[in-house]
This record gives sequence, structure tokens and C-alpha cells, in this order.
Amino acid sequence: MVEDFNRITVEPLAGSIGAEIKGVYISESPDLDVISEIRSAFLKYNVIILRDQDITSDQYMNFAEKFGDPSEYPFIQGLPNYPYINPIIKLEDEKVNFGGTWHTDTAYLNEPPLGTMLLAKEVPPTGGDTIFANLYSAYEALSEGLKEVLNSMNAIHSSLKADASKTREDRIKDNGRKGAGEFSSCNPVIRTHPETGKKAIYVNLGHTVRFDGWTEEESRPLLEFLYGHCIKPEFTCRIKWEVGSLVFWDNRCSLHNPVNDYHGYKRVMHRITLKGDTPV
Repeated sequence: MVEDFNRITVEPLAGSIGAEIKGVYISESPDLDVISEIRSAFLKYNVIILRDQDITSDQYMNFAEKFGDPSEYPFIQGLPNYPYINPIIKLEDEKVNFGGTWHTDTAYLNEPPLGTMLLAKEVPPTGGDTIFANLYSAYEALSEGLKEVLNSMNAIHSSLKADASKTREDRIKDNGRKGAGEFSSCNPVIRTHPETGKKAIYVNLGHTVRFDGWTEEESRPLLEFLYGHCIKPEFTCRIKWEVGSLVFWDNRCSLHNPVNDYHGYKRVMHRITLKGDTPV
């Protein structure tokens, strides 16, 4: 099914999440009406992709700034002269990829980003896809009883959780920002999206340590249920990257997982994150 907006064409990627926007080229400086429709598609589908984007770093930054204020990532230095563009690289001899588990970006910050843009600069011949999951749909599928319980709970997130830190160890050795230590936050288990007003589950395997007021041992069974529930196939879409593909996802209501199935090949992505607010 192809959905027509007034200025852009939107083709959904799956039943629950994701859409491809066609006919928009960032190098042509899309006007404010086009930007407004792109934002509407972003809010409706959680994840959007624009393909064949042959753009400079200046054009990339200018496009990102239409949707929010860029923020620095605490663990990786940006490109020279572009501190908000983070190179996400896996080299041919590396076995572990960056962020290689289901997560939302930097949930361990008190104000995690509203969204992330990722631009493919070099991709393997096959593999290296990214899977996304809709946390609105995951919440809506819960029983009313469990919703009631979770709505009153908070969770602790940490940048030092093993599942997350082991995926970035090699890259931090070479590209890390000096002085970055542990970050932790306490955020609602169910957050309300500040723009759509919809509720989404907000725990993730990569960063969540335990529920506030609970031990890790006590938290584990319920967290493991939620981790598995959130990534049911019917809540997901899978994006295949090509050079020039630009994906923009809503970090407030989606999970993502970069598939690590391309050993022996190099993959280079340029990432921009946009400042968010405190989850409520």
C-alpha cells in the first residue's frame, strides 16, 4: 500500500512500524511543507527511510536541525569539524558491532534523545540490516492488569550494563571521548510520548538494569518477559541498508537492533542524535 501525503509519497514497510518516503532528496533543500509532512510520517510510523541521499555533512546537519537540536554522544567523538556527526564503524577484522543488541539510544540519560538519524556511507554486500520494534504496539498488546502495574513503576538504566558496554568496547578504545564515565537514570517503565500522547513500554535489554525499588534478581523475570514481548515479529520491521540510505527513528517509542551478520566486511554509518526531554 502506498499512502499519498500532499507533498511526499509514503510506503509502509510493515503492518506495525516503518515507512519509506519517496521523492525527497535532501540535497535539493526540501521546503518547510515537505519537512512538515516528513515529521508527520515520522510520528505516525516511528521509523522512516529516505534512500539515495548523496549529501554532504553540511547538508546532513542542516536536514537534522529541521527536526530538533543535535546532541553529542557521550562515548564517541564526532567527525572533525562536525562534533554532532558520530562515525559508527565496524572494521573487517572486528567481530563485535556497535550497539549490537535490542535497545533504545542512551536510555541511561535523564533526557534521552527524541530521535536518531543514521546515514549509510559504506555497507557490506549482504547483511548488516537493522530491525525495529514498535513500543506503542507492545504496550497496547499487554493485559489491562499488567498495564496497571507497569504504569506505576520506574526502571533504572545504566551505561555500564554488560549487554551494552561489550558492544562498544573496541570502538571506544580508538574513538572514545575522554572523561566519559558511567551514566544512569531512573525513568518510567511506561512513558507517554510528548507529541502523540500515546503510551509506550520504555525498558530495553541494552541499558535497563532493574526496576526502581527492586533488586536485579527480583526484576529479571518481568524484565525478560517485557524484552521478549516487545520484539514479537508482528511489532517489527527490518531495513536493508544501501549506500545513501538515511533512516530516522523515534527513540521515544521504538527499539532497534543492528544485525551482526557481516564479519569480514566494513560498515560505516554517520549518526546524528536529537535532544529529547525527560520521560514522563
